[in-house]
Amino acid sequence: MGYRTSRSSSQVTSSTPKTDSDSHAGDHRSLSPLQLRAKRFRRLKRGYYSFVLLTSFYGLSFFLPLLMNHRAILVQYNGEFYFPALASCLHDTFGLGQERVYLANTFDQISRSGQPVFGEANYRELQRTFAEEGSGNFVIMPLIPYGPNESFLDLPGAPPHPPSHLHWMGTDDRARDVMVRLTYGFRISITFALLVTVVAYTIGIVVGAVLGYFGRWVDIVGQRFVEIWGNIPFLYTVIILASILGPSFGLLTAILAAFSWVSITYYLRGEFYREKSKDYVAAAVATGEGHLTIILRHILPNALTPIITFAPFAIVSLIISLVSLDFLGYGLPAPTPSWGELLKQAKVNLRVWHLVVFPLGAMFVTLQLIVFIGEAVREAFDPKVQSRLR
Repeated sequence: MGYRTSRSSSQVTSSTPKTDSDSHAGDHRSLSPLQLRAKRFRRLKRGYYSFVLLTSFYGLSFFLPLLMNHRAILVQYNGEFYFPALASCLHDTFGLGQERVYLANTFDQISRSGQPVFGEANYRELQRTFAEEGSGNFVIMPLIPYGPNESFLDLPGAPPHPPSHLHWMGTDDRARDVMVRLTYGFRISITFALLVTVVAYTIGIVVGAVLGYFGRWVDIVGQRFVEIWGNIPFLYTVIILASILGPSFGLLTAILAAFSWVSITYYLRGEFYREKSKDYVAAAVATGEGHLTIILRHILPNALTPIITFAPFAIVSLIISLVSLDFLGYGLPAPTPSWGELLKQAKVNLRVWHLVVFPLGAMFVTLQLIVFIGEAVREAFDPKVQSRLR
């Protein structure tokens, strides 16, 4: 009788089908919390595809001198090979090597009127000349053979010129290609926002961790300093420093980072206050681990979740801040390609539709992609199984 009971119970146990939740639970036991969040993020298609699209465009933007440039990718002249765009890419984009500009007399270039050409070589004209001569020399130009600061004053009419088969998004009020300047401005805006976010988060994490962990008089004194620093007027500081030192990418990055860490401090301080009262921190103290180990190894990984979910939205606000400063005239120095500078031109030329539509469209698409990423990150880090965003 007992044998039958045991056998029947084993049959029932073996014949019981596994549910989806059981199989997921078995999978989750072998994954870390970070891996689970990454897996959940990949399932959120809108945010994941936005992340892939944005990072692909941003990675490609570092090779813009090979895609959009007035300098040739390759010139073969009398058996010699020259790489003007590659030298520009290494120097201007990555800061490697010295700036190399090939003068027109390097290729014995003359104008159509028969006069020698002075200054940098005109590679588009050189390409036409080599093709007409048929001497075996050739020039390979980038996909879009225009530079971000190159003016096309030889076009008919006064700038800004409307879109055409040569300039797909038209030109601005200085006859510069709008599409090229928008693309270079995209790289500058994203790079600026990422640098400021990294620096500001580093400062905010350090200050917030120290205040929240040690507390007492350290927290009291530190909080007063943070409050005073946070009340310094940001725009006046930018105007004063820009007028004294001159506007530059590095200066704007330093100023924005110096004012952006304050809000991060408040969040991390509160997380440290909450986490240090838990049992695992008391256990770490009881085992004799030092303050730095407890902060970095035990508390900090559990306290980063809120500020990680805020990071994409911080990038959005920093891009808008840079655009606003450029629009007001306190941003990047001319002739740096800038979205804010194009929007400033659009304000002056409201009837020139391409100066209004294309810069605003580029900003809208970029910021919308970042917002989608931020929503997906927030949902992936949400401890609830059913997210608030569904």
